[in-house]
Amino acid sequence: MDRRFLTVLGVSLLFALVISSIFYQMTARAGSPKKADAGELKDVVVAVRRLEVGVTVKPADIKLAKTPASAFPKGAFSKPEEVIDRPVISPILMEEPLLDGRLAARGSGLGLAPIIPVGMRAVTVRVNDVSGVAGFVLPGMRVDVLVTGKPPEGNGTVTTTCLQNIMVLSAGTSIQADSRGQAIQAPTVTLLASPEQAEILTLANAEGHIQLVLRNASDQTVERTKGTEVAALYGQRLRPKEPEAPKRRVREVVTVVAPPPPPPPPPDQVVVIRGTQKSVEVVGSRTTESGR
Repeated sequence: MDRRFLTVLGVSLLFALVISSIFYQMTARAGSPKKADAGELKDVVVAVRRLEVGVTVKPADIKLAKTPASAFPKGAFSKPEEVIDRPVISPILMEEPLLDGRLAARGSGLGLAPIIPVGMRAVTVRVNDVSGVAGFVLPGMRVDVLVTGKPPEGNGTVTTTCLQNIMVLSAGTSIQADSRGQAIQAPTVTLLASPEQAEILTLANAEGHIQLVLRNASDQTVERTKGTEVAALYGQRLRPKEPEAPKRRVREVVTVVAPPPPPPPPPDQVVVIRGTQKSVEVVGSRTTESGR
């Protein structure tokens, strides 16, 4: 075999070994921090049992678990005192880490109060099997509110949509939907509304009959409706009220009596004295008055 070929082959093998050694050392250095991170564990607070909405976290409800530092959940806690006595505003499953976004601030209240966002109100209305959509209105669903009544200056009973896309906070005393998806028979429903919407809802509940209409939670559109009158159910249209004829103004006729004409001016008189006789003559008349 040619000596030159053997020399070139040997140099090539040597060069390949050197490159492989350098590449292996670079890869080992880059991977060593990752291995160290993966081996480091960190405490995380998890739930011992399922925690429902409105429950206040107690020491018996939580425990500490180990998790890799690189996989530590964002917003989780590593100390139990950071979550004790804080209300739950979103369901937490068993062995699930407690996150800051699912807990209300400590001292924000119990039950329904922590769920109400700042600036909103919870309004409770009385319903029955019909107005409550046969019990299928569950917490977390969205509904429209219809009111039926007689307007102050209307021709009859009218049904109109007064509120749309309102979220249901609770059905009766339950603030969480049934785990089996069954209907909750409740005489009252609590709705989440703004202060202005709370006024409308309270007035509609007091002055008319309200009906809840279930809608798809993903439907955020607001429809503009004109309302429906009783005559429309029978294919009739209410005739608009004829404008009242303007009232005629009665003019009072006052008879003015003309004053009597002034007396005629006295005639012009001329006194004529002739010696011892005196006479009065009227100008333009032959009447003469004599006297001494």
